[in-house]
Amino acid sequence: MSHEILSLAQAAEHICIAPNELKHVAQRGEISAIERGEEWYFDHAQLDEWAQRYLLSSGHKEQRRQHDSMRLKRRREHKSDWRLKDQFPISGINLSLPGKTKAGIVRDMADLAISTGLVYDPEILFKELMAREESASTAVGEGAAFLHPRYHDPYLFEEPFIVYGRALRPVFFGSQNGEPTRHFFLVAATDHEIHLHMLARLSVMAHATEFLQILDNVTTPEDTMSVIYAAEEGLLRL
Repeated sequence: MSHEILSLAQAAEHICIAPNELKHVAQRGEISAIERGEEWYFDHAQLDEWAQRYLLSSGHKEQRRQHDSMRLKRRREHKSDWRLKDQFPISGINLSLPGKTKAGIVRDMADLAISTGLVYDPEILFKELMAREESASTAVGEGAAFLHPRYHDPYLFEEPFIVYGRALRPVFFGSQNGEPTRHFFLVAATDHEIHLHMLARLSVMAHATEFLQILDNVTTPEDTMSVIYAAEEGLLRL
């Protein structure tokens, strides 16, 4: 977990938000920051944790803006493009999660992630997922939730990946609209930039495409992958 200190300009660039907007967030005390003279400074790890919560609680337009800004930033930095479909191991898809409560679903999803063989510390993963849910639910409406640890630890996962689980029965998971959640994605990343980009793309897909409704009826992991692929490619053509 990084403890690097970032200036306002660096922090805003890092999370693809306008400097003035981030400054106002700091002035309102919504994020931990240090004010020295006329400059503001942010702890890298705490900034990342806030950015995740901000993204998932934002409206559809803001999520799309952030997603598009992240894509543009990668292009400016001459970084290769990527696809969500390449982040899903086929063994990390479960269409019949048995959990009936939030804690039960978190345990189911942690076990699903562990089954991929890419998790270094299973118990730490479960505790971090629960701590994230206790600070703010990762349910985003539309019947979906995007679970993830609060902080990025390079020693928690072998490589970035996502697992998907569909609950046998929708579970009340803390969505702002009070609706139950059936579709659960666990985003496991060691790098903040790709992690936030994954969350942004999943969020936009949940709101701008019909892939969650289609996932209600898939019967195999292979069909699940096809649905995710089609929804993502359709989104990127918009």
